[in-house]
Amino acid sequence: MDATELLLHPVRLRVLHALAGERVLTTSQLRERMPEVPKVTMYRHVALLAEAGFLELVEEQRVRGAVERHYRLRRDRPVIDADAASAMSLDDHRRGFAAAMAVLIAEFNAYLDRPGAAPVADAVAYRQGTLWLSQDELAEMNHKMLEILGPLLANQPAPGRTPYLLSRIFFPAEPPRPDAEES
Repeated sequence: MDATELLLHPVRLRVLHALAGERVLTTSQLRERMPEVPKVTMYRHVALLAEAGFLELVEEQRVRGAVERHYRLRRDRPVIDADAASAMSLDDHRRGFAAAMAVLIAEFNAYLDRPGAAPVADAVAYRQGTLWLSQDELAEMNHKMLEILGPLLANQPAPGRTPYLLSRIFFPAEPPRPDAEES
């Protein structure tokens, strides 16, 4: 299974999010974070991610006669780069978007279900707006966003830091007008 196929699944995406920031977790700990995912399903998805090179085995321990494995994300893991995204069909993009939305909904519900969830105090945001952009403005905005987010994406867990899930959803809301002047 290639990286694109692996990442177009909401449970596998949630596993990758859970292991972000050099976190090391067992499959049991992943299940604690996602109790709605059946045990067999979780083990199957973790095994697929490990076999495909997304996860590395950090440690194995015997626990009550079973082997407990500790996993973390590989730094050199496969990604869906621009070439892979270009090779995706429109149906692949539909599936990818649906998987991303399923993950977003599941993670948001998990957040709200936690004791002490406080959306306003935690600066939770889910606003949407429309931007009217030329191709040059779009390219400049993407560049500036990468300048801002790039260093923050390299942050590791540390005292006082909370992991925040950031999802960028960006697509043309309507086709370009044929009579629109080029700017």
